Amino acid sequence: MNDRTSGPERAEREELARLLPAPAERDLPPGRHLHHKDTLMRLIDQDGDRATARPRPRLLRPAVLLPAAGLALGAVLLTTLAATGQDSAPAPSVAGQDSRSTAPRRAAVLLDRIASAAAKKGEEKVADDQFVYVKTLQTGNEGEFGGPVKMTAAREREVWMSQKTGPVIDMGLIHQDGSYYPIEVGVPDGEPAVGYPAGLNRPTYQWLASLPTDPDALLRRLTTEITRDQDARDTPAEDRDRAQDTFDAIGGLLGETVMPPRTAAALYKAAAKIPGVTVDSDAVDAAGRHGIGVARDDTRDGDRTTWIFNSTTLQYLGERTYLIRDTSLGKKGTQLSKSAVLERAIVNALREKPSTEKPSTTT
Repeated sequence: MNDRTSGPERAEREELARLLPAPAERDLPPGRHLHHKDTLMRLIDQDGDRATARPRPRLLRPAVLLPAAGLALGAVLLTTLAATGQDSAPAPSVAGQDSRSTAPRRAAVLLDRIASAAAKKGEEKVADDQFVYVKTLQTGNEGEFGGPVKMTAAREREVWMSQKTGPVIDMGLIHQDGSYYPIEVGVPDGEPAVGYPAGLNRPTYQWLASLPTDPDALLRRLTTEITRDQDARDTPAEDRDRAQDTFDAIGGLLGETVMPPRTAAALYKAAAKIPGVTVDSDAVDAAGRHGIGVARDDTRDGDRTTWIFNSTTLQYLGERTYLIRDTSLGKKGTQLSKSAVLERAIVNALREKPSTEKPSTTT
């Protein structure tokens, strides 16, 4: 391969190449491994060339999201990122290069590959009277409010979310700990029952599909949605952080939704533009599955949230949040929450499961 890079970019590329482990003969013949390695390095070089040729404007400080399908270079790429990504300690510097300066680039490369995989997922046809069904494992906190965290074991949770395009009062249903809980919009006595519209806090498939697929336009739309929600809640200015709030908002879209492929791809690409986004080399979801993560530290609350992806298929697995400094909730390293997505589907009725032939229609 012709080497047209120099300086820090070449040093970074050489570091990535050096950290690639020797291929396992039973998994991939040496010739094919070198081919994929060469292809990966060329893609990273091209990313760098594009960034140099077309400087990106500084924008709103965004975020990102969702499940992904397979990718040919996934295993090779993730091996590289797992060796060089940031977790509890930064990667070593190369040729005087600060490892912190390469962390956003590694995250951007990973998110670009995740976006490419997500875009290959099939479109869903979702009718107005159907429901999104998602089964997850989730941990909870049984500690006192404001006091130390007392985590529960991971428990199964099922949700059915209404896909009606107009405002609704009956938003869906939750099944957890053996009981069913309706998700309803509270309406004060004497107030008209106007319902709750589709949007950031009720992300239907159709609403998600209506979002811009250009990452910059998507970030502007999300910023507008988040600001509107914060204004409605009278959130004080000192409690607002555009980058972290967007990261959290998009992270909220990852779990209990079914995502249109083009929207998922755009969200991942938008996430690459968030300041402070890094790679977690090894993250474990609530089901005990290891994967590679896209993470960001919340400096306000002293915690880190990581979106976890399968290291081979790049499919979204779940999320974890833990403390990065001592707080009233616990010591540094204390787990605050953890989740794992087990199943997603479009169903025709409340309580219906993908394997259920005759669902109950009662709540």
